Amino acid sequence: MAYDAVKMKDWQISEAAEVSMPIPDEWRERLNLEKDEIIPFGRLCRLDFVKIMERLKGKPDGKYIEVTAITPTPLGEGKTTTTMGILEGMGKRGLNVGGAIRQPSGGPTMNIKGTAAGGGNALAIPMTEFSMGLTGDINDITNAHNLAMVALTARMQHECNYDDEQLARLTRMRRLDIDPTRVEMGWVMDFCAQSLRNIVIGIGGRMNGYMMQSKFGITVSSELMATLSVVRDLTDLRERLDNITVAYDKKGNPITTRDLEVGGAMTAWMRNTINPTLMCTVEYQPVMVHAGPFANIAVGQSSIIADRIGLKMFDYHVTESGFGADIGFEKFWNVKCRYSGLRPHVSVLTTTIRALKMHGGGPKVVAGIPLPDAYTKEDLGLLEKGLSNMEHHINVIKAAGINPVVCINRFHTDTDAEVAMVRKAAGTAGARCAVSSHWADGGDGALELADVVKEACEDDNQFKFLYPVEMKLRERVDKIAQVVYGADGVAWAPEAEAKAKKFESDSQYDDYATMMVKTHLSLTHDPAIKGTPKGWTLPIRDVLIYSGAKFLCPCAGAISLMPGTSSSPAFRKVDVDTKTGKVQGLF
Repeated sequence: MAYDAVKMKDWQISEAAEVSMPIPDEWRERLNLEKDEIIPFGRLCRLDFVKIMERLKGKPDGKYIEVTAITPTPLGEGKTTTTMGILEGMGKRGLNVGGAIRQPSGGPTMNIKGTAAGGGNALAIPMTEFSMGLTGDINDITNAHNLAMVALTARMQHECNYDDEQLARLTRMRRLDIDPTRVEMGWVMDFCAQSLRNIVIGIGGRMNGYMMQSKFGITVSSELMATLSVVRDLTDLRERLDNITVAYDKKGNPITTRDLEVGGAMTAWMRNTINPTLMCTVEYQPVMVHAGPFANIAVGQSSIIADRIGLKMFDYHVTESGFGADIGFEKFWNVKCRYSGLRPHVSVLTTTIRALKMHGGGPKVVAGIPLPDAYTKEDLGLLEKGLSNMEHHINVIKAAGINPVVCINRFHTDTDAEVAMVRKAAGTAGARCAVSSHWADGGDGALELADVVKEACEDDNQFKFLYPVEMKLRERVDKIAQVVYGADGVAWAPEAEAKAKKFESDSQYDDYATMMVKTHLSLTHDPAIKGTPKGWTLPIRDVLIYSGAKFLCPCAGAISLMPGTSSSPAFRKVDVDTKTGKVQGLF
């Protein structure tokens, strides 16, 4: 039964559906899991991936389905909603299907973006737990990350207060001679707090730490979250957490978590995070939640671990990538698939007619003000101008040798003529296309989408990476800029090019992934530029290093690791019913 998505809020739909949500013992029976493969966590549970993978290691993998989107707009495209819709549609067809999505950050949830749980009748439940901490992964990552900073700042204080003999005698430590002007790491918290982007710590004298400039980022931008996305097991996590570059010494040598002897304790904090949490759609198809967002600087994918389990447990496994195909899909294609060894059968490109209209030059959208008529009434001319953005992303997916399926995430204001125009453009560009009303109708509204995706899974594809692993960093960036973004080329700032040359000359970085850092709101580096711009050059201003995750991150434009809270944040509407204890107002 579909709920009335027009009259009911998402949290109300979730609350109604949760009444019949399977509990851990029911999941164990339904998914044919052994008793010790389910780790109960209240009414939720984690999946013990080591035990599941060991038991199912000989079973062939299912079909691998990736979900991405056109370039995001404030109007929304609905990747998670589409992911839930595919699961529900395939479930209605009686297929053994499951999926994996990312855990939302408390920052956007309490700010302007909402919960990222999908919406309407294509929603992940229980929505409140999903939106507010779930089973604790983000909290554990926060603690592990900040422990590294505790280790660093305490070490700096002790080295400042003691001479070499005292340091060795009292602390049993050698002097690291850390350069306070080259501390790479900062602190993290999982809220949008612009006042913490640049801070001074250690004020108050020698017993209160080492006085220096510092900073905060949002937890989901932490290298530890990026690392969780790509590790294969606990052993891999332990090794990577010993190799994080926290700072540099005064000779320019990296100071790592191993030097600070903190990697083991960080792993202890994160030991439970390697097991995905199990949730479901409002129609009770299983959905794993593992790793976090932030695809504009990190990998922005549900984890390799969740996908490995899903491909063993389900005949069809659906995974979601962050933002548009130029960012999330590109990293899925050239980083995640390279690390995991997994190969997708199909990629679903989510689009909405109103988002395409914005790419065609439609009027600006302002939060709290009704949408302009251009987005709620038929305007074929505006829509036609925006189709090039969809066509560009179709071509990106085809460049990977993957079968593309365009999903028109339909709104009630979309006209038949507008839908027909998008269908025709998708077909001309070489993609299958399906219209889906999963938000309003759940699985019943996603049957066409489910059938088209299933059909695409049966086709042969010629998956190939954009570049060989032997290709040098600057050549990789140039390839990504031209093929994926549509740029004419790349312009390197002198400092960024010097860093790139240094990394290229050192063989230890040969197997590092290229993790582009760019706005998600445009194919270019400028978030204000919509559509499919031509005749532009991508500027690279810096190259960051994530030595634990093994990422080199070329930065195009200005990117902040700590978003800011808006003037009208979502937390103003969130409250608790004091009679029932239930959270209200999440969206």
